[in-house]
Amino acid sequence: MRHINIAVVIPVGPAETSLEPMLGQLRYLQSAQQIIFVFCPASASLRQQLPADERIISLTSNAGRAAQMNAGAQRVSADFIWFLHLDSQFSNTQWQMLLQSLARVPAGLHYFNLRFRADGQGPMWLNGLGANLRSRCLGLPFGDQGFCLSREQFKCLDGYPLDAPYGEDHLFVWRAHHSGVPLINTGSVLTTSARKYSSNGWFQLTLRYQVYWLKQALPQLWMLVKSKFS
Repeated sequence: MRHINIAVVIPVGPAETSLEPMLGQLRYLQSAQQIIFVFCPASASLRQQLPADERIISLTSNAGRAAQMNAGAQRVSADFIWFLHLDSQFSNTQWQMLLQSLARVPAGLHYFNLRFRADGQGPMWLNGLGANLRSRCLGLPFGDQGFCLSREQFKCLDGYPLDAPYGEDHLFVWRAHHSGVPLINTGSVLTTSARKYSSNGWFQLTLRYQVYWLKQALPQLWMLVKSKFS
């Protein structure tokens, strides 16, 4: 397998209080060319937790996941960008599976299956199942599934939309669909925190997310259908 250069971009939101457990997982990224933490003004004090590593780049941008990820992508010099959430958990297995997936389809938008940690409330296995079915059957993974694509492809898609009040990752996937970029499942699982379901309530938050993505998806689907028959 040819050598693949990957930069990892990790946005750090205003509600974060620690860079753990991400810092403990950096050992799995030994072959990453760059590891870019993008802080917002409210989280910038956490940069002092970063270890000394010439590959680690620390940035501060306007608050908002889309703005932070776009800012991180602008600093990437590697061939590929892997966007990770701070609470994502992975090991060398996920890293190797990602490398293999990129080698097979370098022009694709790659993502992982999703699993929630047991730090939330309610039947989170059902949310994980729904996310994975939506990804496989509808081609609509979300950002906590660890998007990875080439730097050039990211530029062609104009990055994450800055004007979306929510769902910038969902709209980014629709940009990929409209541009004919294939969605590729790496075949591995990425684990993420379910803590927000404890603070917001499982049923209320699950229902809210379903309403949100349907409101965004239906207009995008109509646009895609019209383009196919025009």
